[in-house]
Amino acid sequence: MITPIYIALLAILFLFLSFKTIQVRKRLQIGVGAGDNPELLRAMRVHANFSEYVPNSLILILSVELLRGHFIFVNCLGTALLIGRVLHAYGVSQAKENLKFRVSGMLLTFSTMLLSIVSILYLSIM
Repeated sequence: MITPIYIALLAILFLFLSFKTIQVRKRLQIGVGAGDNPELLRAMRVHANFSEYVPNSLILILSVELLRGHFIFVNCLGTALLIGRVLHAYGVSQAKENLKFRVSGMLLTFSTMLLSIVSILYLSIM
């Protein structure tokens, strides 16, 4: 099984983003919401965006693997998702955001999802 490796690596990134958001909350002493603070709002959105895309993406990748997608392809999907999420998190985390990181991260995430979906449909009918 390959997907559990990416689940673990992405879980590490999720914890990192969680702790980063907690640090900002603690420093600004804002327990709930963003308190109209752009730095906290940015940290919260990085964390939330990760939570919105990664679980579905991992389910799709795992489905490809369970349908006996080639192990190199499954690794490429996992690697693309991991790199995409790191790029996106880095890009959105910056106060002076460089859109190249954000866009690249989302393109890798969406590509991973789309390739997984097509593969699942293909492998399911073969």
